[in-house]
Order: sequence, then structure tokens, then C-alpha cells
Amino acid sequence: MTQIVEIAKSRVLSFNQNGPVLRTPADANDFISEAWSNEADFLAIPVERLGPDFLKLSTGVAGEVFQKFVNYGLGCAIVGDITRALENSGALRDFVRETNKGKSIWFVADFAELEGRFGTSPAVRASP
Repeated sequence: MTQIVEIAKSRVLSFNQNGPVLRTPADANDFISEAWSNEADFLAIPVERLGPDFLKLSTGVAGEVFQKFVNYGLGCAIVGDITRALENSGALRDFVRETNKGKSIWFVADFAELEGRFGTSPAVRASP
């Protein structure tokens, strides 16, 4: 179930592991629409919802999707284990390291790490 999680002053839309997959920049529109309908300002997307080429930076998909989220005023965390992808790509390791330094795009191992990035415990509500 998709949930709204209030962490600090942010409304995080936490997506379920099952559902439409983020394969192309056009697919980002569905995630943006759901965020807006839930008045969220941050997305927590499980790694299971990423298309097979999403983390291959040479495709440009991740960069375009993340830029679209930022342009629409949404932060985003990819939640889950991406160790295998990191082992196979120095460029991805650099990208993850740099994005994790910012405030808009994060890669985190689990929801607890995401909560830590916001620095507080969440209040959870199921979305309508």
C-alpha cells in the first residue's frame, strides 16, 4: 500500500514495492501525479519499481527522471539494495555519492536510513 509518511516538515509518499515500473522519463508523470494528489513533496520509490536500465547511467533515464522530479518540486529517494549495480559501475558509484550529498535525490538502503536523512521519526498515514 502506498502511504503518506510525515517526516520532519516533509510529506513523503512511500510507494509499495508492487506497481507500475519507472522505465522511461514519461513514466515519471504517474509518480508526479500521485505525489500531487497526495500533497507530497518527497517520493520514496522502492528499487523494485525501477526498470532494468534505470541504473545504467548511459541510458540517461535516471538523469531525466530525477531532473523532472526536481523541476516539479519533488525530492526522491530510491529505497533498497543497489549494491550489485554499484559494483558494476564506477559512474553510478560517483552519481550516488554526489546525489546523496544533496537534498533532492538520495539512494538509501531502507526506510530507516531515509528517516535518518530527515533526522526524525515519521508519522504514517495510509493514502486515500
